[in-house]
Amino acid sequence: MIAFVLVSEAHTGGWIWRETADRLRAAGFGAHPVTLTGLGHRRHLAGPDTDLATHVEDVVQLIDHLPEEQVVLVGHGYGIHPAVGAADRRRERIARVVYLDVGLPRDGAPALALVPDHTLHDRLRQDPQAGPIPAPALDQWSRWGSTAGVPLPALERLTRLAAPQPVRTLTQPLRIGAPDRPIPATTGVLCSANGSTIAMLETRLGFGDPQLRALVDPRVTFFELDTGHWPMLSCPEELADTLRRAAAGEGHRLTLPAEPDRPAEFLLPVPERPRERIGRVDLYLPDGASTEPRPAVVFVHGGPVPESMRPTPRDWPAFVGYGSYAASLGVVGVTLDHRLHEPADFGRAAQDVAEAVELVRADPRVDPDRIALWAFSGGGLLTADWLAAPPPWLRCLAASYPVLAPPPSWGAVDSRFRPAQAVAKAGRLPLVLTRVGLEDPAFAASVGEFLAAAEQCGADVELVDLPGTRHGFETTDHTEEAREGVRRAMAAVLTRLTES
Repeated sequence: MIAFVLVSEAHTGGWIWRETADRLRAAGFGAHPVTLTGLGHRRHLAGPDTDLATHVEDVVQLIDHLPEEQVVLVGHGYGIHPAVGAADRRRERIARVVYLDVGLPRDGAPALALVPDHTLHDRLRQDPQAGPIPAPALDQWSRWGSTAGVPLPALERLTRLAAPQPVRTLTQPLRIGAPDRPIPATTGVLCSANGSTIAMLETRLGFGDPQLRALVDPRVTFFELDTGHWPMLSCPEELADTLRRAAAGEGHRLTLPAEPDRPAEFLLPVPERPRERIGRVDLYLPDGASTEPRPAVVFVHGGPVPESMRPTPRDWPAFVGYGSYAASLGVVGVTLDHRLHEPADFGRAAQDVAEAVELVRADPRVDPDRIALWAFSGGGLLTADWLAAPPPWLRCLAASYPVLAPPPSWGAVDSRFRPAQAVAKAGRLPLVLTRVGLEDPAFAASVGEFLAAAEQCGADVELVDLPGTRHGFETTDHTEEAREGVRRAMAAVLTRLTES
């Protein structure tokens, strides 16, 4: 007999699992929602010493008192930290650990590292000794994850029953006794409306992400639910069915991508041009650049990209292609490697981009008063600084299939990187945005939010719409629509670079 032990998100209690637990029991399983100390009906037990270790002990005690020999341990959001801590102490009882719409906790890292609410991070940076974290108001739950699919009555109940979160449960580091000895089996349940999909995992795996390579194991499976971060409220029956299938070892298994017969090619037949490498920066120089300074286009790759990945982005066919294409049209093409390796790295990536721009502007072959920045994918968040305070020499800001708001699954990203908020300060800075139709829903929503904000403030946006193309189409979609899209976007950028 297998029992499910259900450990819930911050501010909530075992009550949140009611409908899902009922369906599991009806299918013949044990189902035991956990109400952690200080939360739910046990909120009166919270004290200044209530911490992550307290919550780990709560889960351990429940496991020890269950009649079932084998346990499927489900952690939702914050709940994965006490769940993993308990699984480490009771490995012999654990049949599987289910990570419900949450990233991988790390030994020595606090739960706060995976919390997407950047306002909470700001508060704790200012006051590390803060008291209990107040429960969100009705319109604030999305800070912890998308509320897509949650009926209003359920959201109102969530708000009414929520409790303050003891602060040390979020700030105390997780300690795993034997981090190199894995739990026997794990399942990830991804909620696509919260910005996590199996396709995105496989893309990251293709990038060589070492953390994901550890999940290429027949004992590790994945499911995807078309809902927000709260599936026990939005689709409890579907969640219960998914958990039953996870317990049976079903689900999608990641596989290492096969090595291609030949590297992917840039979609335009542009001959690769020689380049100069200066530190993290590559310059593609047009003919005649030594006699007359030329405008420059700085191409900013996306991410996060694992630090160990080889080749690095500036050597990817897409960026070699863009740099060569720009040079063939008479301007200096610039590519660079910036250090966006984790979602927490946007600050240093922004610094790398700013330093690269200054290096380029100081080059005598570059017209320092005619610079364009062109960001791709996750690099779209890096446009916020330039939108908020555009210098006079920045003649155009472009973005292709950009991420313009961080999905909650990335955890906390500094609130500075919010292009939809920064665009109100962009003035008449020309913007060229390439939007793909076959986009990840969370990324597409961020573009929609940005365009609405841009329209409201009267920003100068030229939209290049490519409904039949995908994210990263330059090396995957060799169609006439895709080729024409690159030509149109480049022409729009160069027009703004060269006009007086």
